[in-house]
This record gives sequence, structure tokens and C-alpha cells, in this order.
Amino acid sequence: MEQSTFIQQASTGKRKAATQTAALQEPRIIRYTLIFIALAFLAFFIVLPLVSIFITAFQKGSDVYFAAITHPDALAAIKLTLIVVAITVPLNAIFGVMAAWALTKFNFKGKNLLLTMVDLPFAVSPVIAGLVFILLFGSQGLFGEWLFAHDIKIVFALPGIVLATIFVTLPFVARELIPLMQTQGISEEEASISLGASGFKTFWYVTLPNIKWGLFYGLILCNARAIGEFGAVSVVSGHIRGMTNTMPLHIEILYNEYQFAAAFAVASLMSVMAIFTLIVKDIIAWKSKSS
Repeated sequence: MEQSTFIQQASTGKRKAATQTAALQEPRIIRYTLIFIALAFLAFFIVLPLVSIFITAFQKGSDVYFAAITHPDALAAIKLTLIVVAITVPLNAIFGVMAAWALTKFNFKGKNLLLTMVDLPFAVSPVIAGLVFILLFGSQGLFGEWLFAHDIKIVFALPGIVLATIFVTLPFVARELIPLMQTQGISEEEASISLGASGFKTFWYVTLPNIKWGLFYGLILCNARAIGEFGAVSVVSGHIRGMTNTMPLHIEILYNEYQFAAAFAVASLMSVMAIFTLIVKDIIAWKSKSS
């Protein structure tokens, strides 16, 4: 009796799987058409612009290219961009882990408000974010007089650029971790604590290994966004050559001055960074699936 029931269930499962497989199979012409449209769209809007960047960058020869990327203003822009990234990404990592931990492991009043605040930078224009920092820390801003009296520079200096970049990139780590930690639940943490482990040991040996690939993924997205940020940084930087120009701002200045080869040379460096970021992202995605 049990054997016949098992056979019936197995045959029913096979019929359902066959039905689902047949439903997913489209005519060959539709599949090829969709694939062609997707590849053509990617080629036209992604591959072609990237190729044109490198072609234009080397259009006047390698001497002009290397002269452009080794110019003092270009080196200063590259250095400033890397400094901003080095400060922004770790701070967003700390905030992202703390926010995800609070939103997924605890129930408290204002939880939905905190989640909304995490998503706020996605909805606010980067230019508006930059203007907010001007209103707060500018010479005529809310704290402007106090900052001027104590000789503290926020806007048109590194701190303002860092603050603007942090605001724009704030959600990336948290938004990668929140759904992951919600899926994992709290059972492993509860078991660890019940066995006598402290909160820090529970986080270090239980939670962190479970979220490490999601954390790495969020850090990569945050890093890519920080490198390419333009709007908010443009407002708070002041566009001071060799001092407050990041790579995107330096490219804009070169382009506006009709130095196209130099502009595309610096743009090619940013493209290389973006491609490298995508490669690392794919490696992390592959490793996370393997584990």
C-alpha cells in the first residue's frame, strides 16, 4: 500500500515537472529574438560607449594619454577619489551592518521609520543632498558662523566631499544585508547565546560568516558608486583644481575646456575601475553560490 502511494506521488511529481518545463519552453524564434534584442541593447548602450571611450583616449597617441593621466591635476583628482573611497566604504560598512542587525534581529518602535531613512538617499537627488550640506555647513549656513569662528572647513574641502559621498552611498551595504539576514533568521544567534557565547563572539563567529558574501557584494557596489559620484560632490567641492576635484569633476573640467583626449583618458581609468569592480562582483557572486 505504501509502495503504491509512493509510486503515485512520484508519477504525479513527474507530470507536474513535465508540465512546468513545457510551459517554460517558447518557440525558438521567440527565444532567439529576445536574446538578440537583449544583446543588441547591451552592445549599443554599454559596450559601444565603453569602446568609444578607449578609442578616443588613445586617439592622439599613447604619449598624450599618459601625459593626461600623469598631469598633476589628474593625479590629485585620482588621489582625492581614492581617499574619499577609503573613508566612505568602511564607514558605510559599519553603518550597514549595524542597521541591518537592528532591523532584522530586533523589534522596536520606529523600525519602519529607520528602514525608510535607510532608503532615503535612493529617493533624494544627489544635487539636493549637496545643497543640504551647503545649507548646513556653508558660510551662510546653519553652522557656518561657528565653523568659521573655529577655522573648520566642511564644504569646499575633503570633509564635505566625504559627507556627500557617504549620504549618496549609505543604503548599498544595508540594502544587501537586510533581506539576507531576514532570510537567515535568528535561530543560530539564539543557539550561540544559549551556549554561553557573548554578543561579540556570536556576531564574529556566527553572524559574520553567514553574511560575508552579501557584505562583500554591498561593499563593491558602495565602492563603485563612491568612485563615480558627481552630483552631490559637485555642489560641495567648489571645483578647486588640484584640491577638491575628484575624477568625475576633473573629467567635466577637461571636457568643458575641449581637452577631449585628456578627458577620455581619465574617463578610461574610471572605466577600468568599473570593469574591475564588475569582475570582482561576479567572482563574489560565484563564490557565494558555490558556498
